[in-house]
Amino acid sequence: MFARSTAPRRRGKSEGEKPFWISYADLMTAMMVLFLSAMAVTIAAITRKVTGPEEQRRSEIAEICSSIQQQLAGVGNLQVDCVNNRISFGDAGRFATNDYRLPAEANAALAKLVPAVLDVADGPLGRKWMKQVVVEGYTDTVGGYLYNLHLSMQRSEWMLCLLMDPRKNAQLQLSPPQLQRVRQLFLAGGVSFNNQRATADESRRVELRLQFYGLQDQHAQPQPLSSESPTDTCQL
Repeated sequence: MFARSTAPRRRGKSEGEKPFWISYADLMTAMMVLFLSAMAVTIAAITRKVTGPEEQRRSEIAEICSSIQQQLAGVGNLQVDCVNNRISFGDAGRFATNDYRLPAEANAALAKLVPAVLDVADGPLGRKWMKQVVVEGYTDTVGGYLYNLHLSMQRSEWMLCLLMDPRKNAQLQLSPPQLQRVRQLFLAGGVSFNNQRATADESRRVELRLQFYGLQDQHAQPQPLSSESPTDTCQL
């Protein structure tokens, strides 16, 4: 008896067409995932390298402003804004219409403010970051822009007169080195009627803006302090 011959089993079509290697699309997808992962790691490293010093700078600047704020706590109407790095004087820092002279209350406020700012500016963090204190005079919107620009400059200059000329502010007793530091640190700037407040009375004001060095800024070389008193005389 002959054994029954069995026909060879035919493999299904789908079985024969299954690829042995990973498909080209899957390979490209895997490579793309690896590439994106590598880029994410690189960007994170660069971001940490850039934001690290900047975060430290912001933290130290906030510490500078906080130190000024603590020293001036409870002094008249002085308000130290450490979000915008500004110092305002409230009612004592407001001007009458078309006038550049501050009320007498400003003299007493400045007698407290200036030594505090100079003390912090000459500290380790102040020497590192504080660039200038800009005295900004403001006006209301009555009159032309150029007229108000001149008036705002006069208001800023009057503030500097109160800082540097003892005939204008006898309450501010500064030593010759302190007066010289005021000349180096404080700068007058007129703003005309930009940055208006809610009312015209509130807009006619003077403010101090604390200006700080950036990471890439070149620091000004400190000038030697003289023991002789500066002879500046107010011309207003």
